[in-house]
This record gives sequence, structure tokens and C-alpha cells, in this order.
Amino acid sequence: MMKNEQKEKFRRHITDKIQSLKKDIISYKELTRPIAPDNAIGRISRMEAINSKSINEEALRKTENSLVKLEHALKIIDDEDFGICIECDDPIPFARLMILPETNLCVVCAEKLTG
Repeated sequence: MMKNEQKEKFRRHITDKIQSLKKDIISYKELTRPIAPDNAIGRISRMEAINSKSINEEALRKTENSLVKLEHALKIIDDEDFGICIECDDPIPFARLMILPETNLCVVCAEKLTG
């Protein structure tokens, strides 16, 4: 079970990450705006721009997904089973939660599941 001072540190950590992700999302949305076909760039440059746009769209999806997970972690931080591995019911180390705030598995169970 997480101590109160750990919860507060964790809450601040998640809040900071959420703010950072929101800024990243704004940037990615700017980078994924449609590329106008009448843009005066050459064929190769246009293909590079389209490729870059798809990379940024994937980064946007991942960032939005991370944001949802972090917001969920922030909502459930006060639940009594927060920080407990869903597979083995052992506490997830605080250091792991600080690195992966959205995790619900301890290292051992995560390794078992990912092989």
C-alpha cells in the first residue's frame, strides 16, 4: 500500500506528465494537418511530407493513448487496490509506478505476459 507522501509525489508526477502530453498533442495535431495538393513542393518532398505526417499521426495516437491511461491512473490513485499487481496481488514497487504510472503489473508478471 502506498504511503500518503508517496501518493502525493505520484499525483504531482502524473499531473506533470499529463500537462506535458497535452502540449505534445497540440504539437502533433499541428504536424498532422492535411497537406494541400496545390502545395508548391516537388514530388519527392511531397512524399516525404506525407510520410512524416503518418509518423506524426502514429505519435499522436500513442500520446493520446498515454494521456487516457495517465488520467485513469490519477482517478484511481486513492482506490485501496491501486499499486497492486492484477496478476499476483503483490504490491508494485513505487519506483516502477513512477516510471510507468499506468502499469497494473509488477515486473515479474509483466515479463511473464510479454515473454
